[in-house]
Amino acid sequence: MRVYLTGARGFVGRRLVTHLVAHGHTVLGAERETDVCDGLALDGDISDSSPDAVVHLAAQSSVAASFEDPDACFRVNFHGSQNLLESVERFAPNARVLLVGSADQYGGQPPGSPPLREDTPLAPNSPYARSKTSAEALGIHWNQRGGNVVMARSFNHTGPGQSDRFVAPSFARQVAEIAAGQRDSSLHVGNLESIRDFLHVDDVIEAYSSLLEPAVPPGVYNVASGEPHTIRQLLDALLEHAGVQASIEVDAARVRPTDQLLGDATRLRGTTGWRPRRDFNRMIADLSGDWRSRVADGVP
Repeated sequence: MRVYLTGARGFVGRRLVTHLVAHGHTVLGAERETDVCDGLALDGDISDSSPDAVVHLAAQSSVAASFEDPDACFRVNFHGSQNLLESVERFAPNARVLLVGSADQYGGQPPGSPPLREDTPLAPNSPYARSKTSAEALGIHWNQRGGNVVMARSFNHTGPGQSDRFVAPSFARQVAEIAAGQRDSSLHVGNLESIRDFLHVDDVIEAYSSLLEPAVPPGVYNVASGEPHTIRQLLDALLEHAGVQASIEVDAARVRPTDQLLGDATRLRGTTGWRPRRDFNRMIADLSGDWRSRVADGVP
């Protein structure tokens, strides 16, 4: 297929480009970053490239940043999605479109709750989650008008190359710095008891690729492992893998209520055959190894 990507230079985008090319697809849009807030620029890209499929990864992806500037978050995540869908409708109306959303759209659940299904009512509680929910609503509306949009609600995923703005790479970087003697052995943390559904980024990429297949019906799909891990288990695994001992100090300013985000990907598995191929330990090993190398090489 000819696949047009937004956000091709981001954490997921770079790895997805490699995956798609390795599987014989032609990737379009990777040579430059088009501002998705610029509808005319997107019109030009889509009309010039005539894609068979479009993957929309460009986003403001930080929950914390969304509270700092909600307008900017909504402009990129909602209006950017709107601009892209309108360009596709005008210049590539038969293209499959993948809109990437987030498990944050569900809102935190009480620990012990059943895994979240696509029909679970949404309760977005941040500007980021609300912007993603609004963008998904556009996709649903497009499908009602005869569009061809699949929407992924992706649960926590990490791996080599992710920014340390997120919890797993933030821990991995600090642990690597302790191991390298570049910082003292104390870690300041928030609530370690919240439960998350962690995935290796390469499994998420394979899920996205599977959703581009024309036989997959339009609609919403969870991308999740279905396996619960507390944030404490994540940190302990990183410390154990690095052979590091650290003192854990809870910072009251970072503490949030204990909650759970655990997904049910039965629909995705049943439709595409996808399932995670890399377990939690593999994710930890790859993330830890990446940050050891980056810290040793002085790479931010």
